[in-house]
Amino acid sequence: MRVTATEFKLNLGKYLELVRTEDIWVTKNGKTVAKLINPNVSSVDAISGVLAGKIPADLARHVLREERLSQYERND
Repeated sequence: MRVTATEFKLNLGKYLELVRTEDIWVTKNGKTVAKLINPNVSSVDAISGVLAGKIPADLARHVLREERLSQYERND
């Protein structure tokens, strides 16, 4: 969620509650000046949640590596 610095200052309590469920970017003059994150959620868990369902469960790490290497070899 993006909010202006003025909105953030006027409703600090509201955004402190919201940061429990989502990251908040504070902007000033259209530029991001701060990012509030929940310190109790690990970065790995946050990224895993975003990627859930987008990568097949049966996809093996070694298969991805071999595919990357074969693409690299074709470009040489």
